[in-house]
Amino acid sequence: MIEVDQVSKYFGPIPAVREVTFRVNPGEILGFLGPNGAGKTTTMRILTGFYPPTGGSVRVAGLDVFENSLAVRKKIGYLPENVPLYGEMTVRDFLFFVADIKGLGKNKRQGAVGRVMEVCRIEAMAGRYIKKLSKGFRQRVGLAQALVGDPEVLILDEPTIGLDPRQINEIRSLIKSFAGEKTVILSTHILPEVSMTCQRVVIINQGMVVAEDTPENLSARLGGGHRIRVRIGGPYGRVRTALKELPGVRAVTSVDGAGTYLLEAEAEIRPQLAMAVCSSGWDLYEMVQVSATLEDVFLNLVTEEKTEVEDHA
Repeated sequence: MIEVDQVSKYFGPIPAVREVTFRVNPGEILGFLGPNGAGKTTTMRILTGFYPPTGGSVRVAGLDVFENSLAVRKKIGYLPENVPLYGEMTVRDFLFFVADIKGLGKNKRQGAVGRVMEVCRIEAMAGRYIKKLSKGFRQRVGLAQALVGDPEVLILDEPTIGLDPRQINEIRSLIKSFAGEKTVILSTHILPEVSMTCQRVVIINQGMVVAEDTPENLSARLGGGHRIRVRIGGPYGRVRTALKELPGVRAVTSVDGAGTYLLEAEAEIRPQLAMAVCSSGWDLYEMVQVSATLEDVFLNLVTEEKTEVEDHA
């Protein structure tokens, strides 16, 4: 559905994105993940036709974004990071205005606006002025305008920024409900957003794609070896020293200060670990292999990429 091929964008001599390539399948929710300043918003603006790329190409449903700009924009619903709402308009009037500029005929506008208000749960706000709405409801109105016209593709840039936990959960559930029906790119720097909503992840840093896969596969491939959580009954200092001295152990972290430790090792060490604990006369209460989280993967990739850039500076 969406094909991004070797896209670069320079502002003068400064590269915002460099040779970015990825695909989004029909009906897929893709997380576009990166730290602030990584190039996420620039990429979103290129995908929606706001910025021309310096190099490379973008195609949506087989159409080039810049050769067929109007046709592509009819297929896309866009929620920018800062939603351009008109505070002096009511919610209903604003959505009718959006339906008009999207080219919906008069006989279709009523139904289209009613549907998006229902989906986004803002029917009760229809007659309220937008400037008097809470941040959460304004965000819902922004999402509703993206949905007007039933676009095939949704591009959402930081859709939950500034919302409270309840509002975040509601927006996440709404986005997740689009799976299989719409192709969605969710751009964010909030890790739970991706792991709880998206089927696949593209991680960008310093303007370049550094990883692409499902959250589960990224955790498995890039988790950095074996991680074991162990709870031991024994003197803290001696236990910690013994764990550090086990062959293949790279790091030992105290989890709770009460006998629980997290070990990072190069290979499987559970048999040696159990033997070391028992031979020391300590009690072994728990030993569990722990999968790397998406946060672990993200931090490893971003830190490694930053180091490489600095090394070449």
